[in-house]
Amino acid sequence: MSSPKYATLRYTALRLGLFLACFVVAWGLAWLGVIPLATKGSQVIWLLLVAIVVSAPLSLVLLRKQRDQMSVQIVDKVDRQRERLAANRSQEDGLL
Repeated sequence: MSSPKYATLRYTALRLGLFLACFVVAWGLAWLGVIPLATKGSQVIWLLLVAIVVSAPLSLVLLRKQRDQMSVQIVDKVDRQRERLAANRSQEDGLL
């Protein structure tokens, strides 16, 4: 198992990689004529939208483990911040 320290960075990189892979596949399908090309300069925008729509559900399924690791990392960080805030509040209350 990899280090949970970089879980957010790893998930973000994998999510971006999945999006780029979907974009390349969509571009290839458009070049082959499977996906009809849009008119003039809007082709890239439509291919980006196709890549977003396809990569979103794929990431839900394929990146579940990484998303769970990232969630644990974020929850741990929030808990540490809450403990620090509570400690600061108790110090301030002791001064009054």
